[in-house]
Amino acid sequence: HRNDLRVGLFLCLAGVSELQERTLIAVKPDGVQRRLVGDVIQRFEKRGFKLVGLKLLQATEGILAEHYHELRRKPFYHDLLQYMTSGPVVAMVWEGYNVVKTSRAMVGETNPAEAKPGTVRGDFSVHVSRYKMSGDQEPKISDWGLLCSNKS
Repeated sequence: HRNDLRVGLFLCLAGVSELQERTLIAVKPDGVQRRLVGDVIQRFEKRGFKLVGLKLLQATEGILAEHYHELRRKPFYHDLLQYMTSGPVVAMVWEGYNVVKTSRAMVGETNPAEAKPGTVRGDFSVHVSRYKMSGDQEPKISDWGLLCSNKS
């Protein structure tokens, strides 16, 4: 479904200090294609968060297989891999006080129909992605290293 437009983001917590947190935000292929990276960066900067890492990469099936390991038996897994390798991804690490909780609120509900206006998904997503990650699924701390490894 080439006409399905979606913005996908995922979050990852990595401790920095008691007051500072880090989170991984990734703009997935359709968001990059739709030129939404600048809008996402602007929203996080306006909230006072510091961009401490950024990489444009073409994710490989190997990297994605490690990242989405827990989803490998889900019916949407192969579509997910196909989608995530369909174009470049922009991976960003943001740092700041309470950035993990705040970024979840800024990104919004996974289903754009449920995402409130003013959130990234509420403002930019047109259709629900081909896949849907459950809200209780926590990305791993190693995600940033995995995405930005020399494998990409």
